[in-house]
Amino acid sequence: MKYFNYFSFLLLVSFFSSCNLKSEPIIISSEDFHLQVDKLSDVMVHDIFSPPVASRVFAYPNVAAYEILVQKDSAYTTLSNAVTGLKAIPKANETEPINLKLSALIAHMEISKMLVFSEDRIDVVKDSLFVKWEDINEKEFVASKKYALEVVGHIKSWMDKDNYNQTRTMEKFTVDTDDPSRWQPTPPAYMEGIEPHWGKIRPFLLETPDQFKPIPPPKFSLDKNSDFFKELLEVYTISEEITKEGDASEEVAIAQFWDCNPFVTVTRGHFMFATKKISPGAHWIGIVKIAAKKADANFMETVNAYTKTSLAIADAFISCWDEKYRSNLIRPETLINQNIDGDWVPILQTPPFPEYTSGHSVVSGAASTVLTSIFGDNFSFDDDTEVPFGLPIRSFDSFSDAAGEAAISRMYGGIHYRSAVDLGLKQGKEIGTYINQLIR
Repeated sequence: MKYFNYFSFLLLVSFFSSCNLKSEPIIISSEDFHLQVDKLSDVMVHDIFSPPVASRVFAYPNVAAYEILVQKDSAYTTLSNAVTGLKAIPKANETEPINLKLSALIAHMEISKMLVFSEDRIDVVKDSLFVKWEDINEKEFVASKKYALEVVGHIKSWMDKDNYNQTRTMEKFTVDTDDPSRWQPTPPAYMEGIEPHWGKIRPFLLETPDQFKPIPPPKFSLDKNSDFFKELLEVYTISEEITKEGDASEEVAIAQFWDCNPFVTVTRGHFMFATKKISPGAHWIGIVKIAAKKADANFMETVNAYTKTSLAIADAFISCWDEKYRSNLIRPETLINQNIDGDWVPILQTPPFPEYTSGHSVVSGAASTVLTSIFGDNFSFDDDTEVPFGLPIRSFDSFSDAAGEAAISRMYGGIHYRSAVDLGLKQGKEIGTYINQLIR
């Protein structure tokens, strides 16, 4: 009887052990993807990436995830037919237990890690998730990870040919001190012009960086009757009017909400340090998250929204920077201090690159146009992207509404003339419309 009981006990142990070995499917949700994009944004804030470079960091991981998913979703088409230099990724082996959502998320993590400085911040999250997924279903995890890494190698090979590495060793921007119309470094840090060669980066969907080259800005002139001087005076006048009541005006609130300047420096005695903020592109990536959640987008729909918006943002920066260092126009702060009011300080700190066109305007025009094509006209939303930076939620009736406010915020902030804002927004919308025609 004792022998029987012991034998029965062994059978029960074996039975329950075999039950424990039964693996469950690994469930990957849209929220998992949102969290990964959020983590990438956080790392870029920590690493203080410039707005153009940040746009590149967002784009490549999203493309990798999208291309993995699209091979099993007939509602969408591969980007390899439209994106410059991108060849079809390796196909998933249907005999392997590959979870494409899991592969897409792993690929996003691995490409993200390649593009940031603080790799350990990606690794901490990635490694903990890998342990969790392997514990749930080892075979599915191993197969999905192996496939993800195949795609990562493919994307990296394409990524490495975009001329980014070459631009790291190109000469620094030379300030032309003899021409009064040319950009000059601005206070308080007087930083050199950042990314003067960004127009040489390979575009994703544009045929050339100057495909949507805007018309030139008004001809530089300090004649008080000239169009240029009128725009200069307008910046000063608006600034004076909206700050009469201190920082309480709606215009000041708008300027601060859309600041998105990773290069803001603060002086304390003999010390100068940077305050960390998201970039304009990161703000619009945050809006993608808000829209996808409100629309209850599924995993593929979520990745699609992130991918196409990030491509629009990336090409918008290439187009805008191509123009910035061609027109090389001086900022309002410099001219107002020299010719109108030597004590004037703009509401926003002037970022370190030429004025025309307004980067935030171009990016907002492009991103809003693509998002409208995905989620529709009159898609209202509450934008809480800046809450972590101490700013309140702002509500918008549409993506176009938000883009218009983002653009005019640059005038309220005192860092752009009207032409840079209006024509920059137009430039961005043309880029977005073009991208909508290429990828649906």
